[in-house]
Amino acid sequence: MEATDDAPRAALDWHRAGKGAVLATVIETWGSAPRPRGSQLAVSGEAEIVGSVSGGCVEGAVVAEALEAMEDRRHRVLEYGVSDDEAFAVGLACGGRIRVLVEPVGGTLPEDMLADLVARRARGEAAGQAVDVESGAASLLPAGRVAERLRADRSDFEPDGRTFVTLHAPPLRLIVVGGVHVAQMLIPMARLAGYTATVIDPREAFASPARFPDTALTHDWPDAAMTALAPDARTAVVLLTHDPKLDDPALTVALDSPAFYVGALGSTRTHAKRVARLKEVGIDAERIARIDAPIGLDIGSRTPGEIAVAILAAMTQTLRRP
Repeated sequence: MEATDDAPRAALDWHRAGKGAVLATVIETWGSAPRPRGSQLAVSGEAEIVGSVSGGCVEGAVVAEALEAMEDRRHRVLEYGVSDDEAFAVGLACGGRIRVLVEPVGGTLPEDMLADLVARRARGEAAGQAVDVESGAASLLPAGRVAERLRADRSDFEPDGRTFVTLHAPPLRLIVVGGVHVAQMLIPMARLAGYTATVIDPREAFASPARFPDTALTHDWPDAAMTALAPDARTAVVLLTHDPKLDDPALTVALDSPAFYVGALGSTRTHAKRVARLKEVGIDAERIARIDAPIGLDIGSRTPGEIAVAILAAMTQTLRRP
């Protein structure tokens, strides 16, 4: 989790440092909002902020309310009408309404509950933060209920219409086969988009800490490494070696996994040869059709950086528009 987006941790740290803190959460919004339900903003008693609840049009007002909430230690639900002009200024086509829940840490948001949430997020565990928006009572959902929420992958109200659940899902994962130049461009971009990344490449000169700082690296053979990593429904797999000896073994595992995206570098002709090889080893056409190849959205990419942009865009499109 990027420090620029970890609002719960920032709120906990500020509270423990004696600054005071509030956690603000989007609970309802207009259709074309820049921040979805469940987006959070932490505010300190010194008006420091981490995260966001809009494109910038209501943050100032939320900060002012947050400072008041630190004083009376009571939660509140804020509602803002956004005019067409204000909406256009933050990149929206039209105006609407936004509702934000404000919870003072140590008040209606207990410190121990927030600490539990932060610890779960740090371990990469899913968690559900439930708040009765009328009474302000806060709790964490049991594991079974969190699993239900993960299937929907969204923050929303419970059927009672008054309990809002903010889903804190584990980070998305990106598994890259091939420590090549495109991978060096892709991984920092993906990290900013919320992914944790792993590079698989048995060639240690390619998958080296110098080339991929602060990135998990594995030098096992790709099929063994892919099996150990066990791609799940929140995992994207990207194959970039352009070498059948490395890409194909990883593909055989990835195509049998629930990974939401599997993409492979190569031209149309290269991919046709890849398809033939996979059919020869018994992989059926339906599974082969999962491969995004040539990889990425067709935006005319040429440089490694542009190709990385196209890949990340394709991953995002697949994730958000299945």
